[in-house]
Amino acid sequence: MTIAYLPGSACPPDDVPPYEPWEGQDVVLAEAAVAGRRAAGWIRSLPGPPVPGPVGAWLAGALPDAVETAMGSLDPAACDRTDPDGRVVDGTGGVDAATMSTLAVVPCVLSEVDWLAPDQQVRLLAVASVVTGTVRRLADDPGSAITYGVARLCGALDHAVRTA
Repeated sequence: MTIAYLPGSACPPDDVPPYEPWEGQDVVLAEAAVAGRRAAGWIRSLPGPPVPGPVGAWLAGALPDAVETAMGSLDPAACDRTDPDGRVVDGTGGVDAATMSTLAVVPCVLSEVDWLAPDQQVRLLAVASVVTGTVRRLADDPGSAITYGVARLCGALDHAVRTA
């Protein structure tokens, strides 16, 4: 199979218009960071395992840190784009690969957190899903994500970590 890339833009990279934020972007991103801190706090408040181990330590440390980091690092400028050679580059939404990797492992670890109630396990899965979805949504379509998507996902995140 032969892959032929489309030629790059005739415009030099200096002609690329600067990134311009969407109206209300700062407020939306600040609310997302707050929702991420609430979710991380909820995860940290979950009971630990009866016998200390690596999964319990991960649940108390790495996972809530990843949730907080992801929601606090959202960046609409880090969206999907085309590089100068015409190749599509997946955006990161502002979140590094290590953080996304930590979130991606949650479904695999659920079977090992058997000391948590099923409701807590489902809510933990929902938190990881909403956070990864928020990052991906922002990277895929930052305009609509800022306009209404991130706020809706933060509402789902808050619902998942409700304490009452």
